[in-house]
Parts: sequence; structure tokens; C-alpha cells
Amino acid sequence: MAGPRVEVDGSIMEGGGQILRVSTALSCLLGLPLRVQKIRAGRSTPGLRPQHLSGLEMIRDLCDGRLEGTEIGSTEITFTPEKIKGGIHTADTKTAGSVCLLMQVSMPCVLFAASPSELHLKGGTNAEMAPQIDYTVMVFKPIVEKFGFRFNCDIKTRGYYPKGGGEVIVRMSPVKQLNPINLTDRGCVTKIYGRAFVAGVLPFKVAKDMAAAAVRCIRKEIRDLYVNIQPVQEPKDQAFGNGNGIIIIAETSTGCLFAGSSLGKRGVNADKVGIEAAEMLLANLRHGGTVDEYLQDQLIVFMALANGVSRIKTGPVTLHTQTAIHFAEQIAKAKFIVKKSEDEEDASKDTYIIECQGIGMTNPNL
Repeated sequence: MAGPRVEVDGSIMEGGGQILRVSTALSCLLGLPLRVQKIRAGRSTPGLRPQHLSGLEMIRDLCDGRLEGTEIGSTEITFTPEKIKGGIHTADTKTAGSVCLLMQVSMPCVLFAASPSELHLKGGTNAEMAPQIDYTVMVFKPIVEKFGFRFNCDIKTRGYYPKGGGEVIVRMSPVKQLNPINLTDRGCVTKIYGRAFVAGVLPFKVAKDMAAAAVRCIRKEIRDLYVNIQPVQEPKDQAFGNGNGIIIIAETSTGCLFAGSSLGKRGVNADKVGIEAAEMLLANLRHGGTVDEYLQDQLIVFMALANGVSRIKTGPVTLHTQTAIHFAEQIAKAKFIVKKSEDEEDASKDTYIIECQGIGMTNPNL
């Protein structure tokens, strides 16, 4: 009973993989046939890349849908979804493509499946240009679970750029509906903790140096809190390839979570990696929002589907977030309002409220 196709221009706004992720997830959830044109039109390598392909194929498999136009470099796809089913699904980017982005595209869909799901996601767990798996587990998970569901994320193997080779297993049960969230009270920072890791051939000293540099940087601004960053040597059997990086989390009295993270690259000294993560965290603590810049856009699809009005307070609204809002309005017909925060403590800051009247999506299978 496919209706008219939803037409999406893949070159506008963020103009990349995110448009594909948001539009195919919503198409799958709402049972709307979709065509995306001009995919990644402005990028240096236009069209689909391997990691986008694996995400699209996963969504197709989740709902026994039909997918056309999926070759590397293709700039147009059509997708006809069917009924979302649970069970075991595997997606493999075959590269260091991010397992966290695969999770982002599939999670809203399997929440509305007929039965519990187990997603086997393979690729990079700690890769550039995407959230690190530690961010997903330590920040995204506890916040997104406020929408009224739980999931389990089992990191089997970590994988790094350029080889990938990581594997994560995500298990979750479907829900009848999602609850709206209200994240507008920031509270004050009560603890700061994190992990600095090395894997493969990199010496443990690198982890200790990243952690120490990050602690020194944070101390300059926040003197009254103990900063606990654990240096970690990833066990040989739980990491594929070589990598190093750090994630630092700040937790507030109201349960808000913020992060700063950074990955090592060849020729970049350890102190610099630690300082970059610390500075990112401090920047995210300055704007007065209740979520950091990376969480904003990841919550939009859930807000759009929830049954009622959700509100989150943010710093400057990112292009990724504006893009997610645009397509949630176009495809799901949710209504968003973005306005400057009127609280007096935010007067001097660049702080916004994103409000959404969700569509109250109901799981037809439950």
C-alpha cells in the first residue's frame, strides 16, 4: 500500500550521510517510500561511500524493503519499506566506517519492530568524523533511555582507522510508544571522569600522557573537582589494529552529561590529543545547554516520534541538528520550534531551546 514517494534533496544543508540516515530511518518507520537524489553532491567524493551502503542495506533488511541505486558513487537511491521485523541483523562497513552511525540509523527502527532485536555492527568503534563507541555508551545511552526504553551495548572488539575490524552487539526490545523528554535544567557539574586508551603497538605511556595533559588543562578552569581519567591498555584480543584516543565526561547534579573526545593520529603528540579533548569538554560546558553539540542531532528523531512535547536546551544549534529537524518536519510531520533561551542565567550565552511536538508514533505490532 505504498503511497507517493517522499522526495529528498541529498545536497542541502549538511549534504552528507546524515541526510541518508535520517530520511531512510523515518521512511522505514512510517512506511513511506522514499527517493533521495543528489546524494553527497558537494563532497570531494560524491555519492554513496561503503559505510553509507552498509547502513542502507541494514535498514532494508530490518524491514524486508526494496532498495535501488546502491552502488558506490551512486547519487540517487529509492527505498520501499515493508514491515519492521525483530531478530538478528548484521551490518558490516568492511572499513573503519562507524558502528555508532549504523546504530544511529537502526535504533529508532527496531524500537518499533514486532519482536526483540540483536544488531551485530562491524567496522570502526573509535573512528574519526563520528561518535566514539565510548561516547555512545557513556553519554548517548543514558540520555536517550529517558525516552522510555533500554538497550544493551556489548563491545566485542574495538576497531580503529584505517582497518576497522571492530564489532559491537546491540540488543533491545520494542516499545509501544516513546515518552517525550524535558532536558532544560542544567544543574552544576559534580564530577569529571574519562578514559585514555592505547591499542596495538602504542606504548602505555601515550595513554598516561594524554590523561595527564587533559587533567592539567581542565584544572586551569575547574579547580574544585577531582578529575579521574583512567589510562587504559586495550587487551590484545579485544582490539583490532592500532589506535589511541581519549574521552572525558562531565556529569551534572541533574544528570546531564557532556563530553570531549579526541583520537590520536600519526605524528600528533599525546599531550595535544589530551588537550584537544579537554578543550572540547570545556567549550561544551560554557554554553549553558543541557546536551553537548554531538548529542543535539542524535535526539531529534526520537523527539519527533515521541508522544508529546519534548524540550532540550542547547548551545549553538549545529548544522547536523538543523538538518535532522528539517527532515523530521518534512517526512514525519513533527513540529519544531527553536528559540533563544530566556532564562536570566543564559542571557550572556548562546543558549537555545529546541521544542518539538512529537507525532506520537505507535508500534503497530504490540
